[in-house]
Amino acid sequence: MRDIGTAAAPARFAFDHGLSRPHRLGAEFDGEGTNFALFSDNATRVELCLYADDAQTELARLDLPAMEGGIWFGYLPGVRPGQCYGYRVHGPHAPSEGHRFNPNKLLIDPYARELQGDFVWDDALFGYPVGGSDLDLDPRDSAPFMPKAVVTDPAFDWESDAALRTPWERSFVYEAHVKGQTMLHPDVPEADRGTFRGLASPAVIEHLHRIGVTTLELLPVQGFLHDRHLREKGLANYWGYNTLTFFAPHRPYLATGQMREVKAAVKRFHEAGIEVILDVVYNHTAEGSELGPTLSFRGIDNASYYLLAEDKRHCFDVTGTGNTVNVAHPMVLRMLLDSLRYWVEVMHVDGFRFDLASTLGREATGFEREGSFFSAIRQDPVLSGVKLIAEPWDVGQGGYQVGGFPWPFREWNDKFRDDVRGFWRRDGLLQRLPQRLLGSPVQFNHTRRPATSSVNFVAAHDGFTLWDTVSYDAKHNEANGEGGADGHNHNVSHNLGHEGPTNDPGILEARRRRVRGMLATVFLSQGVPMILAGDEGARTQGGNNNAYCQDNEVTWTDWAKVDDDLVQCVADLMAFRNEGAGLSRSRFALDDAPDLPGAVEVTWWHPSGRAMKPEDWQDGLARSIGLLFHPVEGPRRLIVLNAGDDLTLTLPRGKWRRRIDTAVLPVACDRAESGKVTLGWQSAGVWVE
Repeated sequence: MRDIGTAAAPARFAFDHGLSRPHRLGAEFDGEGTNFALFSDNATRVELCLYADDAQTELARLDLPAMEGGIWFGYLPGVRPGQCYGYRVHGPHAPSEGHRFNPNKLLIDPYARELQGDFVWDDALFGYPVGGSDLDLDPRDSAPFMPKAVVTDPAFDWESDAALRTPWERSFVYEAHVKGQTMLHPDVPEADRGTFRGLASPAVIEHLHRIGVTTLELLPVQGFLHDRHLREKGLANYWGYNTLTFFAPHRPYLATGQMREVKAAVKRFHEAGIEVILDVVYNHTAEGSELGPTLSFRGIDNASYYLLAEDKRHCFDVTGTGNTVNVAHPMVLRMLLDSLRYWVEVMHVDGFRFDLASTLGREATGFEREGSFFSAIRQDPVLSGVKLIAEPWDVGQGGYQVGGFPWPFREWNDKFRDDVRGFWRRDGLLQRLPQRLLGSPVQFNHTRRPATSSVNFVAAHDGFTLWDTVSYDAKHNEANGEGGADGHNHNVSHNLGHEGPTNDPGILEARRRRVRGMLATVFLSQGVPMILAGDEGARTQGGNNNAYCQDNEVTWTDWAKVDDDLVQCVADLMAFRNEGAGLSRSRFALDDAPDLPGAVEVTWWHPSGRAMKPEDWQDGLARSIGLLFHPVEGPRRLIVLNAGDDLTLTLPRGKWRRRIDTAVLPVACDRAESGKVTLGWQSAGVWVE
């Protein structure tokens, strides 16, 4: 229950110097009052601005009375949860020296736990006169257009909730969007759609249970902004990779407006046995380049929070967004680590996926896998034990680092995506598939990394959906308003005879088979399987491979059009994987020695009924590959991927049962076979002895 009382005269607020503390940043309520602390190494004065609960009426402006080590702080007795506040920071206005202080601009606390009020684009949000020189100072007050930070109450009844810590070898990651997953779901109450409350509804959880999801990975939910140029075109930053607050959740995702709603959702997912991990954007912020607005970090201490170019006036950008967070600064690094620990310890999330993670490893000499950010996480007793996934690239020089991250990080593996798409497109690639089926050991089998280091996927939020991969030869991004120039052209896709939707039964069957074959490859490969939300139901974006700005039916899952046969296919594949398909393991198969527990021998199987020979790998017409697992103890398993036409296959000697056949529905089966068998065109099959 919020309780800030009635609006009072400014005299009500007086700092208690004896209780003021610099050791915890942000606004910390202790049951009697609130300690405010803000880091700014180059400021000369910091004003705390207190607002009424309408987030517009200013109650008081108070100078934070103490400063140590660049941390400005003060304790206010009687200030309780629900109190709205912001900062005005004084200091040199010297852009050529990297300083952009402007006390006319109200600033959001980087440690804000909750926001109240709306963000409204206006020229007053910029520290310089828009259209003029960024060297000049803009005198307008930005407060009317800014949301305000809110003091929060940390109390929450978690009951017996605890981290699930699902082992990586038993994990199935489902990449989803809070809004996209719920906006068109008929069984989610209309008032809850687009929010955490809707996401954690019984209907959504039931679906995740059906297909075997263990780990829900959410696109950014930390507070973010919709870019001004998108708003002017009637679009939005739907994906949310435009973060401004690393602690506060995105307010539109809260039906109640309060951050405790996130806690309640996480608690429900944990009760259902599902982990929650967050896609976090710590490489840049929504303030953009030096020509962007002054909303928080830029006005608090531009030279500390951001990497600057050699001339200090301009931002140093390796993210493609205008700025780069200065992870090398110890207090900025502390802020990011504090944010991560907050989400784990206070909000109970189970891990993180790091956007453009190569940026976080950039040191003076370039990317460094032993850099300060990664080293800090690895030694942290809290963070080292949660799920950590890197997007192993950025747009800077030397930014592509697939396989280059240290344990315990796992990594998105785009090599798996491209090679699997290419194989099923009949590009050949026979020599590359062994790598992908066995966990990409060339990339990941080093420095004692486990076989679960590769996160295997064939589609993610960035790019075509899986169904669009088999429906379009080229991107169709016209709705984004950039003349089709946005989005990459490396789609490794094929429309199978018609660009876009079709009623042709032959084309539709070919698309379904190819999709089922690609999904089977994800679930039958060593590593960690991941799918994009909606791909289990043939979700399309109409060929838009960069739908970051489409907050509408283009990106929302249309549950009325979900392909239930494909949903059941995913459920069957994950259920079979959970039985132990030989690849749900933490050790690379090729590292096995006969005396190791659970050891297997691996044989690459030729359709004619023998082991592959060196010359077989050079057959440019071959479109199938077989993988035979022969455990030291237990039954053998044969996995065959057939991207070509109907295939006659000779099984190894013995009595076999076909358990998976993606050429038919349902894909799960159990029929006795031996000798010569047929595997249909564009399909995957698994036999168990």
